[in-house]
Amino acid sequence: MQARRASRELALILFSQFEKDITKYKKSDFENIMVKSVRILSDSASEELKLTVGPLIDIKSMLEDYEAEHESNLSRPIGAKNKPVQIPMTDEMISKVNTMLDVAEKAIFALEIAEFTTLENQSEVKNYTVNIAEKYHDNSEKVDGLIQKYSNGWDITRLVKIDKDILRIAITELLYIKETPVKVVVDEAVELAKKYSTEDSSSFINGILAKVILENGLKG
Repeated sequence: MQARRASRELALILFSQFEKDITKYKKSDFENIMVKSVRILSDSASEELKLTVGPLIDIKSMLEDYEAEHESNLSRPIGAKNKPVQIPMTDEMISKVNTMLDVAEKAIFALEIAEFTTLENQSEVKNYTVNIAEKYHDNSEKVDGLIQKYSNGWDITRLVKIDKDILRIAITELLYIKETPVKVVVDEAVELAKKYSTEDSSSFINGILAKVILENGLKG
């Protein structure tokens, strides 16, 4: 996982815990909240992994029953070990497997972020996350003003918070950090929206960022 991608994921969780007025926070507050955010990620990963136990037990039982009731095993002596049999991959099993894969992917991703943040040689994740928070803290009125300006008449207070936070992170990177290519910042914001919000949100966010880029003459 790229460090900057981990930083944006962590920043999104960090932003989600801010109250309305970010200006009352200090750098030490950002760091403390970030530690709590990593704990939230780790706890969430642990809980999601626990949830896979049920589907795994179901699949194991299904396979054992299918094997035991297969015609090649019904005629075997009582107590004899069942012979392995070929099975059709049913829709129900595919669904269960997909659920476990999704949970495992999220859990692995969360644990990777936690590892990135805690390892000394990966302090870039922590530093970049705090940098995003600090730059937004110092320029929140400007950033939120741009979101309001291009939200097609929507009151910013009525926008879905996760969409606002994704926009805040991306606009802060575009205007006040400028260390990442514009296209990468936009693509990452859209991916965050697809992952954590809705398909409509990703289009909405892409449209607003395009206007911010145009207004500020950003390239790259």
